[in-house]
Amino acid sequence: MSSVHPKSWRDRCPDAFPPRGLALWRRAVAILLGLGLFLWGLHVLEVTPGRLIDGIGQLGKVFMLMMPPAVTEHVWEYIRAIGETLAMAFLGTLVASVIAIPLAMMGARNIMPLGPVRFLVRRSSDVVRGIDSLVWAIFFVSVVGLGPFAGILAIAVNDIGVLTKLYAEAMENTDREQVKGVRATSADGAQTIGFGVLPQVMPVFLGNSLYFLESNLRSATILGVVGAGGIGFFLMDRMMINAWREVALIVIMVLITVACIDALSRLLRARLIGSSKG
Repeated sequence: MSSVHPKSWRDRCPDAFPPRGLALWRRAVAILLGLGLFLWGLHVLEVTPGRLIDGIGQLGKVFMLMMPPAVTEHVWEYIRAIGETLAMAFLGTLVASVIAIPLAMMGARNIMPLGPVRFLVRRSSDVVRGIDSLVWAIFFVSVVGLGPFAGILAIAVNDIGVLTKLYAEAMENTDREQVKGVRATSADGAQTIGFGVLPQVMPVFLGNSLYFLESNLRSATILGVVGAGGIGFFLMDRMMINAWREVALIVIMVLITVACIDALSRLLRARLIGSSKG
């Protein structure tokens, strides 16, 4: 059995060996540059060990003020507000999922042949998802007024931008042979999409929508802080008057709700998508 010179192993598998020469210097410069930017960022943001230690101490004091959680006469108002938050997350996700499907078709290369249309849809979705849902909530509160309607609009608009991108990429990654098979039956464009593309991507659509429902429940809680309705309004109100024991109760109720939604989402993914792990 012929022996192989070590140099040939380095040539065959360069990633398995440490860099040498110019490559080593490049890596060292990159590491030093990254470390320098990190330290500069800490200096600009005034992040110091003293402030971190003081912050941890204050966090401990607040945590002690929250114990034990207080069950007050407002608990039914909190339950109603959590239901409102759930409705905001569900309706916002549903509206975004429905609107994102046709937009994704207009942004997918294998479905929309017109380049300017694809460019317009994709760049528009970039702009929409580049603005955080909290900013959208502030905007819609000023447009439609206080309440959950503003929160629904904020969630829907932000999710439309993200889901359009995800759905379009899923459509572009479909099996072309299955699409060709449908076309071979003399199917028109709509039938090709309906029987060749959508059956492949619907599990991806459902999985993404369920995941966004989980995420939007957390987002809807924060949106209430700026007047978009839901439990976030009560959370901010209790914090402003230093009612920390009631804050603890609200936080526990939100955590229980999120855990239940996560479990339900995994169950739905297992049933609808056929995933044994969820």
